Amino acid sequence: MGIILVYDSTDQQTFNNISNWLKQIDQHANQNVAKVLVGNKCDRPDRVVEREKGQQLAEQHGLTFFETSAKTGLNVNQVFEHIAKVIVTEKLGAQSAAGASDSNTMSAGFAAGSTSAGSEPIRMQSRQGG
Repeated sequence: MGIILVYDSTDQQTFNNISNWLKQIDQHANQNVAKVLVGNKCDRPDRVVEREKGQQLAEQHGLTFFETSAKTGLNVNQVFEHIAKVIVTEKLGAQSAAGASDSNTMSAGFAAGSTSAGSEPIRMQSRQGG
């Protein structure tokens, strides 16, 4: 499982809410859930939350940090690729440790695939019928 925490770089209150969301996650989510912090609208000239603030908060909580722009698409794919990779890596590691026989099946409803040479990135495919 993964959680993407997003704040609006033009709205200080959304940034302030991140700490509360992290507390809620710590109380109610699996300890090993993958988390990423994202500052959106980084392309806007009226931003009030600077990159350094987001980076500092991410470092305090051991999170990976990205700045994105949904408008221009900046780093949007990278966020999803990163969290998917973390989820797959952790899931495959847990299955390997548990001695699971089918290390390509994930309970979240996705199947991970890679080339036999291992040179291409992991691809996520939706499983039909859940």
